[in-house]
Amino acid sequence: MRKPDGLFKLLGLCLLAGVLVAGILFPVVGAAGVVSNQASETVDKTSSDLADVPPPLVTTVTDSAGDPIATLYSQYRLPVKTDQINDAMKWALISVEDKRFYEHHGVDWKGTLRAAVSNGAGGDTQGASTLTQQYVKNYLINVVNRNDKIAQEKAQEQSIARKLKEARIAIQLETKLSKEQIVAGYLNIVEFSRQIYGVGAAAQSYFGVPPEKLTVPQAALLAGMVNNPIANDPWNHPAAATTRRNLVLDRMVDNQKLAKADADRFKTEPLGVTPDGPQKPAANCIGAGPENGFFCQYVEEYLRQQTGMSKDELYSGGYTIKSTLDKRANHEAKISAETQVKKTQNNVANTLSLVRPGKERHEVVALAANRDYGTDQAQGQTTYGLPYDVANVTGAGSSYKIFTAAAALDKNAAGIYSTIPTPQTYISKVFTSGPGGCGPLVAQATWAYCLSNYGEGNYGPQMSLQQALATSPNTGFVALEEKVGLGPVLDMASKLGMRNTMASNPATGGTVNPKSQEPQERESQASFYGPKGNSPGIGAFTLGFSPTSGLELANVAATIVSGGKWCPPTPIAQILDRNGNPKPIKEAPCEQVVPEALANTLAVGMSKDSQSGTSSRAAREAHWDRPTMGKTGTTNTSGSGTYVGATPQLAGAAMVFRHPGNPNGGLRYNGPGNVVAVQGDGNMFGGMTPAQTWFGAMGNILKDQPALPLPAPDPKYTGGAG
Repeated sequence: MRKPDGLFKLLGLCLLAGVLVAGILFPVVGAAGVVSNQASETVDKTSSDLADVPPPLVTTVTDSAGDPIATLYSQYRLPVKTDQINDAMKWALISVEDKRFYEHHGVDWKGTLRAAVSNGAGGDTQGASTLTQQYVKNYLINVVNRNDKIAQEKAQEQSIARKLKEARIAIQLETKLSKEQIVAGYLNIVEFSRQIYGVGAAAQSYFGVPPEKLTVPQAALLAGMVNNPIANDPWNHPAAATTRRNLVLDRMVDNQKLAKADADRFKTEPLGVTPDGPQKPAANCIGAGPENGFFCQYVEEYLRQQTGMSKDELYSGGYTIKSTLDKRANHEAKISAETQVKKTQNNVANTLSLVRPGKERHEVVALAANRDYGTDQAQGQTTYGLPYDVANVTGAGSSYKIFTAAAALDKNAAGIYSTIPTPQTYISKVFTSGPGGCGPLVAQATWAYCLSNYGEGNYGPQMSLQQALATSPNTGFVALEEKVGLGPVLDMASKLGMRNTMASNPATGGTVNPKSQEPQERESQASFYGPKGNSPGIGAFTLGFSPTSGLELANVAATIVSGGKWCPPTPIAQILDRNGNPKPIKEAPCEQVVPEALANTLAVGMSKDSQSGTSSRAAREAHWDRPTMGKTGTTNTSGSGTYVGATPQLAGAAMVFRHPGNPNGGLRYNGPGNVVAVQGDGNMFGGMTPAQTWFGAMGNILKDQPALPLPAPDPKYTGGAG
């Protein structure tokens, strides 16, 4: 005998002895077998993990009627029961992976001994795993440690120690589960490539059938894949997949579960998988489609940001999330937005966000945009949260005068019928705009803030606050802001609903970054525009030139017509866990942010816009005749436009603005210029495209509902001190 052969034989015998000792530590008693109570703490913990960590499942998002709109998942898995898996699939798997599955109790000692000798002679240490052992390994890889690459590598390392630990757990498992349960468990866990896990999802994705309908060659293909899903992918590697399928058919013949003649016939058949890849739903909100995708994305972001649910929990929890989406309302909003601004028009977003008012909940019912939701920019698609995020970086214009009017009522500085000054030009000695801010009006007044009303002769020297809300003179609201103080106006904006907006930075609408080199990115809007030291703050705030969320602006209107009751704009109606049990989520409580009498009076103060104000033309063209509170807004140089309004049944905000993320504009407004819409001279005004979008959608949405009156004003807030 050559010396190396003797060493290999000696090593093999030593390893064989080690396996036999391990066998003594795993005593099997009776038909089921009992694990020694000396099992290590590590093994016990792993066994506990297998029992306590459920497999990732698909989360389904539905509309308010319960109809699915999207699926969210990291692993596409459709769990099935034992009786939903046919014999062809079971025997194909057993024949190729563990021929003696029904003869052992978790560990195939005959195969293990053979593998130990082979390993001792330099063979592969991975041999001899039973289905039960593979179930343990796959559960650790695909479930317990799915987000831990190091732990996944340990669960696959080629070592005797890992195999022995796996064997002990397998024996424990077989004392708790039947053979049929183990086969079903394995087939529910194992990977089939391309985010497809489990035979239920694989049968549907590969062949478009449930697992009980799999044919023998189909089952053989799937059984052959579990050994190496990537290498045996039938679309990328059809030859390898065919070879592997045919091997499984041969093993079924060897195991006397298939006649050789049938196997030979099956080998001639094509793979038969669905053309162009697996048939499975999108793994995220892309599956909601171009119309409902923004709403789905808001659901996801709301749950993650407002309730603390992690993405992993959301994408693996198997939840059924019933949203508040009204698909009909969303469709009408989408149609109206596209009617006014083409979806492919360069650098223009037209959005409409709708909220149902109430004193207990403010449910979001629609989030629409002219642009489609998706990733194909050439087709006008985007995944930016246009209808709900702080996405309008050019501002909402004069719609912010709502906050000045509300603060004036709150501080008894004016009532809705009070007379306020509205001169054509105004020079503020309270607010400043920097050197040269007044231009030729006051050549030396570098400390002054100067402004004028739009157009010549459009306004008289004074008017009621109600008329000012309808016709929107700039000078009157800056003067009113001086009287009230900017602090209360900023506070009112936050209280009524602009909470994320006021917490964002004034440059991009993004998160405040104290380390940024841009001063405007280092502060929140509430801080940046507000009073500091001897500075009274930036009086132009009431003219609405800062980044804005359309959804929050819609919720401001909902708060006002809800009697001053603010509630978070929620897209969630109900969440059920994987077992069908309700899952409570923690949402911000509703707050009475202003007296109900004030809110009711403010709604009346804003009721003339659609009758004789800046949106009256759009209202007439839409044949609108409902009692409505509303306010238009247009930013400097017609950079963007807004209409925010509400009836007692529904509130909403429409905004036209530069499209964030556009390669020509980025996330920041880059200087003067008009957002080009589809009508008129191309200039944007809140009373044009935004108001037309709002009335166009709301008229169809509310056509079958009664025209309800606005609440009566309270005398306390009608006269004031103006």
